[in-house]
Amino acid sequence: MQFVALTSIGIEQLLHQELTELGAEVTKQRVGAVEFSADSITAQKICLCTRFATRVMMVLKQGSEIEDKEALYSFARFQPWQDFFGPDQSFAVEFNGTNRQLKNTQFGGLVIKDAVCDYFNDLYERRPNVNKETPDVRIVAKLNKDKLTLYIDYSGPRLSQRGYRSAQGKAPLKEHLAAALVMRSGWTQDMSKPLFDPTCGSGTLLIEAALIAQNRAPGLTRDNFAFERLPSFRVAKFKELKQSLRDNIDESAKPWLIGHDVNTRVLDKARENAERAGVADLIEFAVGDIATMKAPAKRSGVLLANLPYGERLGSMAEIVSLYRQLGHQLKQHFNEWRAALLISEAEMLKLFKLVKKKQYKFKNGPLDTVLALYDITEQQTQGHGEGKTPLHYEQSTAFANRLNKNKQGLKKWLKSDDITAYRIYDADIPEYNVAVDVYQDSAVIYEYAAPKNIDPAVAQKRLQDVLMLTCETLEIPPAKVALKERRKQKGDSQYQSQGSQGKTQVISEYGAQFEVNLFDYLDTGVFLDHRLARKHVRDISNGKRVLNLFAYTGTASVQAALGGAKSVTTVDMSKTYLQWAQRNFALNKLKSPRYRFEQGDCIEWLKRTRGEYDVIFLDPPTFSNSKRMRDSFDVQRDHVDLIQHAVKLLAKQGTLLFSNNKRGFKMDTDALALLGLQCENITQQTRSPDFARNKHIHNAWLIRHG
Repeated sequence: MQFVALTSIGIEQLLHQELTELGAEVTKQRVGAVEFSADSITAQKICLCTRFATRVMMVLKQGSEIEDKEALYSFARFQPWQDFFGPDQSFAVEFNGTNRQLKNTQFGGLVIKDAVCDYFNDLYERRPNVNKETPDVRIVAKLNKDKLTLYIDYSGPRLSQRGYRSAQGKAPLKEHLAAALVMRSGWTQDMSKPLFDPTCGSGTLLIEAALIAQNRAPGLTRDNFAFERLPSFRVAKFKELKQSLRDNIDESAKPWLIGHDVNTRVLDKARENAERAGVADLIEFAVGDIATMKAPAKRSGVLLANLPYGERLGSMAEIVSLYRQLGHQLKQHFNEWRAALLISEAEMLKLFKLVKKKQYKFKNGPLDTVLALYDITEQQTQGHGEGKTPLHYEQSTAFANRLNKNKQGLKKWLKSDDITAYRIYDADIPEYNVAVDVYQDSAVIYEYAAPKNIDPAVAQKRLQDVLMLTCETLEIPPAKVALKERRKQKGDSQYQSQGSQGKTQVISEYGAQFEVNLFDYLDTGVFLDHRLARKHVRDISNGKRVLNLFAYTGTASVQAALGGAKSVTTVDMSKTYLQWAQRNFALNKLKSPRYRFEQGDCIEWLKRTRGEYDVIFLDPPTFSNSKRMRDSFDVQRDHVDLIQHAVKLLAKQGTLLFSNNKRGFKMDTDALALLGLQCENITQQTRSPDFARNKHIHNAWLIRHG
């Protein structure tokens, strides 16, 4: 019989070798699959023994020309279905692929379902039932352009699920991939050596290693296979096969398996999983941190780790710090060991500062991953002593020195004005083109685009030094440092979440409390450079009616309310940020029916609103082409029209504070004068000490009726 075994990309060669060793004749290896021929007992043995296949399917008909619905129906109608199930059994159809005529997989499945039902109705005058969840037989159809192959599911889906893992960590490694990593690590060449997983999580790597060492067939713990419901299945022969596999288990094998993790609850899950797999006595689990790890045994062995990785914006500092420290620990404490490290981005391998022996590429679900092998020889560890993780560039210490200097220079001002969030560095040194903002015990690093004449690899290494030195100099844990890229924003991008971590904290500013989120959005919830503009609003708001347009998270509105405003109206297009503004009001114990929050396009809101305000704070974006706005907005082009609409709501003796962040902005004072308006540039007075170096961070103007 002809079969195909499915697997993940990168494991095909291991599966090919395994199938051959189990007695199959491999006919073809392709991406994510290996085709083979075998008799029924060998195929059943493969289902029981395979460590690398995720599914085994029997080929019913291969590569037939199918163009349309009629051809598909006719093809399926005349297959020998009675060889695989009867009218009293249930079935399901799984259809994959499309072509020009068959554009919907669900429709393709229905056509085959109808053909099968008609087949049995003609033969037995009875139609089998369809059961999509737990059918007796599952028919699988794969259409590639006009070529269709029909299969009968032989193993049942998810062979990778061994059954021992009811408890797992946050980012579980599939069992078949874990087995492949154990094989590729080189440990199986000498299983007397210790195998150490310093980030063991729920223990999958070590449990798979234990099963390999004792020759335990993974399928022996599985309840049932799809082939057990086929007419050709023989119970007695299958029991005999299972018993022979049990007899082959080598319980005398006692591999040296060690697993560490920082999370005690995850370690409890690992112990439960190992117990369920029958290998609990073979693995030693203990609490341990990969950043400070040392060799757990005097004899050299293999360190195998599925390293933490993530695509989230705020995780980069933690990853860079961890990987650099890991390379440091390996050189210092793992001489003569083999390290096999799985990571999601090959570029990050450079952080280890080790010479790679070999690497393998795998798919871990949707993620591209690399397993890199390192032999930690005497040569690799030369010149590496105790101390901090080395920098890429010694010149980077100038960045750290500037951080220290700026911190000392701002200390007195921060204390006197009750400021807990501030900018400590803003591209002071041209080669280190970043901004660093401190938020109490956390920090945000904004990476500006490097000039075109700078080698991207050099810029990346400098950035890694910046991350490390920011953590060390400011004594901030890497987990509390967010790395973000400053670039031109389009449309609604400033409002879009970068990956929800939900980490919020509260900062202080002139007695006001604001909620900030350093990780989930490009901006944190407060524009630090507008601090003195907000204070000015507060100072002139007592007893006044205040309007805050393009209000973002309502920080200026809070300051107005704390300044004794008679009423405060907060307007923004984003529901997310208006809710945030309401939380800021609640933080400051501000509650009144005179505090109103309105969602809408501010320009359209101004056109339709009637009323009068004594103080208007107008801080529009530099540019926006949001789909939620009727027209695009450019602050240089459109500021006169915007101000004209706003001053219609400004009381006779009122003040409009207009601000924006456009570099090189030019106020059209002549146009405003024609409208009977006076304007005063107060940019100097609204630039606080932490932004003293950046004269173009924003501009601010007071506008009044003439």
